Amino acid sequence: MAAPSSLASSRLTRLADIRRAAAVPAPAPAPQQLRFGCSRRRAQRVVAMAGSGKFFVGGNWKCNGTKDSISKLITDLNAATLESDVDVVVAPPFIYIDQVKNSLTDRIEISAQNTWIGKGGAYTGEISAEQLVDIGCKWVVLGHSERRHIIGEDDQFIGKKASYALSQNVKVIACIGELLEEREAGKTFDVCFKQLKAFADSITNWADVVIAYEPVWAIGTGKVASPEQAQEVHAAVRDWLKTNVSPEVASTIRIIYGGSVNAANCAELAKKGDIDGFLVGGASLKGPDFATIINSVTSKKVAA
Repeated sequence: MAAPSSLASSRLTRLADIRRAAAVPAPAPAPQQLRFGCSRRRAQRVVAMAGSGKFFVGGNWKCNGTKDSISKLITDLNAATLESDVDVVVAPPFIYIDQVKNSLTDRIEISAQNTWIGKGGAYTGEISAEQLVDIGCKWVVLGHSERRHIIGEDDQFIGKKASYALSQNVKVIACIGELLEEREAGKTFDVCFKQLKAFADSITNWADVVIAYEPVWAIGTGKVASPEQAQEVHAAVRDWLKTNVSPEVASTIRIIYGGSVNAANCAELAKKGDIDGFLVGGASLKGPDFATIINSVTSKKVAA
């Protein structure tokens, strides 16, 4: 009887050894290192935006400046260190465009503040898109609230201006925005969508369009929409474009904010997902402040 007991004991011992061996985890394989060019390279940071393309900052100088003050501003801008992943445009008064173009760094492109609805001719005081192209002006601001509410341009007129400018290869900063009484009446979206529709009715190629949301009550008043208020409208504009134009346009177009943007508030505004840049008024006349606003793109950067 001893033999069977010894055999059973031997089998039990071997079974216990097997279980103990199984309980000890095998050494983990060395993790594979993903290589991105150079293994010692620091992680990159990229700009996270709802619209594709670069962060966009425009400076609208309006009816401001003299030859001397503009020369000083150009000197400041030429000396500024600007983030590379930002498209920058400035819009001087018409009579100073040539001065600015001939002395400003090529890093910054030039925009006009207005253009005529069609080909030039007997239209006293107007500037045609062809003339803008002739002097090397690549952009134009259209639909600004001061043109709408002071000069009296209506939605359809502005839409046709945009269409003609684009047909002549002039890119468009298309402005929309509500008055204070319209916001207080809960009509912000209605007003912005109506203005958008006029652009959409006339534009077929959106690749050269940037939309600027500028609540009229915040322009030059020192009041500014909160980051949350601006983000809400920007997201609604993008949704409207998705439904009424195309998902592709909605996902690629840049929607920028304007309305008392300055060096102090730009970083918080820039953090919002649907704010793809700024259209700047008064602060664009101060070189160091405008540079700070341009460089607020760093607030949107996330680790790649």
